[in-house]
Amino acid sequence: MWTTPGRKQAFGNIVLLGMVMVLINTNGVASRKVRVLDSFDDSAAGCSRKYSASLTDFGGVGDGVTSNTKAFQAAIDNLSLYASYGGSLLFVPPGKWLTGSFNLTSHFTLYLHKDATILASQDESEWAVINPLPSYGRGRDADGGRYISLIFGTNLTDVVITGDNGTFDGQGATWWDKFHKGELKYTRPYLIEIMYSQGVQISNLTLMNSPSWNVHPVYSSNVVVQGITILAPVTSPNTDGINPDSCTNTRIEDCYIVSGDDCIAVKSGWDEYGIKFGMPTKQLLIRRLTCISPFSAVIALGSEMSGGIEDVRAEDITGINSESAVRIKTAVGRGNYVKDIYVRRMTMKTMKMLFWMAGNYGSHPDNDYDPNAIPVIQNINFRDVVAENVTMAARLEGIPGHPFTGICISNATIELTKKPKKIQWNCTEIAGVSSDVTPKPCNLLKDLGSQNTCNFPEDDFPIVKF
Repeated sequence: MWTTPGRKQAFGNIVLLGMVMVLINTNGVASRKVRVLDSFDDSAAGCSRKYSASLTDFGGVGDGVTSNTKAFQAAIDNLSLYASYGGSLLFVPPGKWLTGSFNLTSHFTLYLHKDATILASQDESEWAVINPLPSYGRGRDADGGRYISLIFGTNLTDVVITGDNGTFDGQGATWWDKFHKGELKYTRPYLIEIMYSQGVQISNLTLMNSPSWNVHPVYSSNVVVQGITILAPVTSPNTDGINPDSCTNTRIEDCYIVSGDDCIAVKSGWDEYGIKFGMPTKQLLIRRLTCISPFSAVIALGSEMSGGIEDVRAEDITGINSESAVRIKTAVGRGNYVKDIYVRRMTMKTMKMLFWMAGNYGSHPDNDYDPNAIPVIQNINFRDVVAENVTMAARLEGIPGHPFTGICISNATIELTKKPKKIQWNCTEIAGVSSDVTPKPCNLLKDLGSQNTCNFPEDDFPIVKF
């Protein structure tokens, strides 16, 4: 039977230095053993936690064999009592901590020591099955429900997942094998999913071998993902790095991702379900990203974009040995829009295709999508691009009768591989301009010579100040 997440909201941050054991009794909160932390602000610090405990205080065993699912949940249930008294922190000490899924709470920090590894259990009984996302209508791997994520939270306010570069290991090989063999009854779990929340920080961690997507903030606002290393075999299925989905005011920065799919995939729901749910992704800032993804994009917009995607800014992006730099994926039936996209200062090395826009991506949840729901793609800007060892400069394909418009590419130098495609710019159903681009773009991108520089807004999103 499915369980259904509820709704709350989130924001926060902390880094710790030292710990002293004390006994606390505070305004009706029962006397409990907690740890008082000295703290300091890092670049995103907004508050510190007054109370804390170690996982070992709740019977945790870091031998890599003993299940710690009950210990994690007991610790978080206990610390949740301090939400109104300064918040709380759960410290995960050195060791290998095997666990199934567990739920976070508000005004809470999960902090991993640098030598701590949280290992995802391969026992499916430790993974509840929950409802599909309402903006998707079904699971991504199979009809119906989906396995809950390893670290899960819904309706949270002020939640932080951080550490001194501690590790989450999803041990995804078993899940990948079941996916390839068609043995999955439900959609694979993600490593981290936070839903319906406000004020989320995920920082200073290593995530590896996720069963599917790594980081999935959805239906949330004021989200920071910072200083994350994500590692997956480049042939692993659907191991997207970071997927902001129907989120507002999100900052992704200083991340290094090696992925079997898109390093960052911006989403907002699937066909009629996403249109009905009606929650766009907007005010998204991506900066100082390094990506390796031989079979997918450095940054993808879509293909599930039926709630709309708008006001996305990406800068100082490095892509190495990846299929494409920025890819827009959509199709008839998606509806809504991808608009006001601004990208600057990209450095790309060894790319199959630099720019890729596809209006025929397909992949529908069912046959009930609206064939009259035509997505609008407009005001897409790229500037200050340097690329080398590129097989093809661009494949830009709009929807027949519904061209992608307002495309601008300026100051882009693309050095080709020794065996490039004969046609470097394949353009259909698009309109736009170009300036100082080599090799010369297609005629549908009108050459303005040196007169034009593509726009990039200079005002800051509110999330920059968090």
